[in-house]
Amino acid sequence: MKLGLSCPRFTWPAGDAAIAERFAAVARGADEAGLHSFWVMDHFFQIPNFGAVTDPMLEAYGALSYAAALTSRVTLGTLVTGAVYRSPGLLVKQVSTLDALSGGRAVLGVGAAWYEEEARGLGLPFPPLAERFARLEETLKIALLMWSAGDEPYEGAHYQLGRTLNAPQARPPILIGGSGEKKTLRLVAQYADACNFLYGADVRHKLAVLRAHCERLGRRYEDIEKTLHMRIPDGQTVEESVERCAELAALGIEHVIVVVPDPSEGAWQAYLADLAARIAPIAQAGR
Repeated sequence: MKLGLSCPRFTWPAGDAAIAERFAAVARGADEAGLHSFWVMDHFFQIPNFGAVTDPMLEAYGALSYAAALTSRVTLGTLVTGAVYRSPGLLVKQVSTLDALSGGRAVLGVGAAWYEEEARGLGLPFPPLAERFARLEETLKIALLMWSAGDEPYEGAHYQLGRTLNAPQARPPILIGGSGEKKTLRLVAQYADACNFLYGADVRHKLAVLRAHCERLGRRYEDIEKTLHMRIPDGQTVEESVERCAELAALGIEHVIVVVPDPSEGAWQAYLADLAARIAPIAQAGR
């Protein structure tokens, strides 16, 4: 079983002046602890689950590029990019650049977007839900086209690209976040290399739905990595976290991405290193 770390907060006691140093410590700590992956949210305002809207928030791809220069092993991605926030050609180019500069460690984490307040606040596109999903699917098609050998035009209902040229070439894995059964999991089965659920989702049921979509589309269910995002609260022992990860593995989860109270602290980095080592032998069920 794999362990990843998400850094959703950039609020430290010394204020904004501490962000660069502390974030560097988080990224380096994840790499040195032997974790598999390192993630940031793709938000522009802080979200309610993690703080006040006025708390500091870094732009995701700038932050990941900084992290790429500080690390050598962890994969790097967003949980998850709102597809409508950037034009698909620009997004694919950003992820391809991260992949090139990190030595092939980028992941395209993507979803339909939900945080209307930040979109309206910064003047970003935020169409109705059905259109956001339609644009997400076109973004996935464009990503796969730009990560292929050709450079032919793309003509879609929402996006038109005159030449899908992408050099240097890349093919990062695609992770789709969300657990919607009709649209999101169908898109996972059709286009993605990984799914991502939030802790508390009915994992057994959601994976059964994903398997059914795969069977209908002729896709190997086993080829999709099953990931889940969860918090480790202050005071939870490593043994308790191992037990929780084992329960998730029994449901079919292969990669747990965690949030801890302050991942820049050495004690939490030691905790994560211990957890990563202990859950590595856990076998997944439900494949």
